Amino acid sequence: MIAPHPEPVHPSVRRWLLLVAGMIFAMVVLGGLTRLTESGLSMTEWRPLFGWLPPMGDAAWQRLFDLYRETPQYRQVFPDLTLDGFRAIFWLEYLHRLFGRSIGVVFLAGFVILLLRRRLPRRLVPALVALFVLGGLQGALGWYMVASGLVDRPSVSHYRLAAHLSLAILLYAWIVWLIARPGRPAGPAGRTATGKGLLSFAVYGSIALTIVYGAFVAGLDAGKIHNTFPLMGGMLVPEDYLRPGRGLAELVANPVAVQFNHRILAILTVLLVLALWRRTRARGTPPERRWVGWLLAAILLQTGLGIATLLLYAPVWLAALHQAGAMLLVTAAVLHAAASIRPPRYGPSIRR
Repeated sequence: MIAPHPEPVHPSVRRWLLLVAGMIFAMVVLGGLTRLTESGLSMTEWRPLFGWLPPMGDAAWQRLFDLYRETPQYRQVFPDLTLDGFRAIFWLEYLHRLFGRSIGVVFLAGFVILLLRRRLPRRLVPALVALFVLGGLQGALGWYMVASGLVDRPSVSHYRLAAHLSLAILLYAWIVWLIARPGRPAGPAGRTATGKGLLSFAVYGSIALTIVYGAFVAGLDAGKIHNTFPLMGGMLVPEDYLRPGRGLAELVANPVAVQFNHRILAILTVLLVLALWRRTRARGTPPERRWVGWLLAAILLQTGLGIATLLLYAPVWLAALHQAGAMLLVTAAVLHAAASIRPPRYGPSIRR
């Protein structure tokens, strides 16, 4: 099948998308820091339009502190927190939310400017509009997550945390894909170049599921129990893996089971990437071989960071590096997927 040549992509479009992707990368790491430092629940109001303004004056600070003192986190975790201590945790969450709004501004401004200058290919416009809408929903999902920690419990729901992180990574991966393959999407004229599609999809699915379980680990503070490797409580499978009478919900609700599943998924991902690397080295194209090498390096780095984070009882700086490592792994996976799709055969464009 011969397809018409796609409309060329101006370099300014790629630079704009790279900037947005870099900001989302930083936003995910910053979000991890707000959770690790217990800062994420310090802002008890969601004001989408005017929340970018910081507190002005002592009265404003006292009002926000009084609202925070009604939360479970203050009553159960920080009952002795002073106003100065509140300011310290507030500023990190404020920066996190402000940076999120900045991403939306940069995306919208770049989209409008490039559209008015006729530098955006028409085929990219629907995807970019969808990305902007999903970005707005991501902000709402972030508040939905925070709200779960303001009622009865001093922490957010790990399910909502996983959903919030997953949507952020989806947005990031989609933008990286648009940067790597701004041409026509793979279809009848674009297919997996070396027939390794099933193994590749197994790798991508394993990475995604491992990251989701990583969010469960973070939300349940499961990384601070059984801080040994490879055994847990001196056993390959910890005895409290499935507590009696609680059913299959234990697989996603029991902190011990969640940590164990995250470990097993990480090991499975390493083995799948090794299998893909071995097959690609024998039969892959040069771009595939290059990116599968980066994919292997990323998964080995991420696994090492995960084990170190566990053994050292999850220090903030190392846990943040582990979250950044997940983003690097996603980047390598997306670029490997882009390199594995054979480009369509182009013919002359037909103009009417």
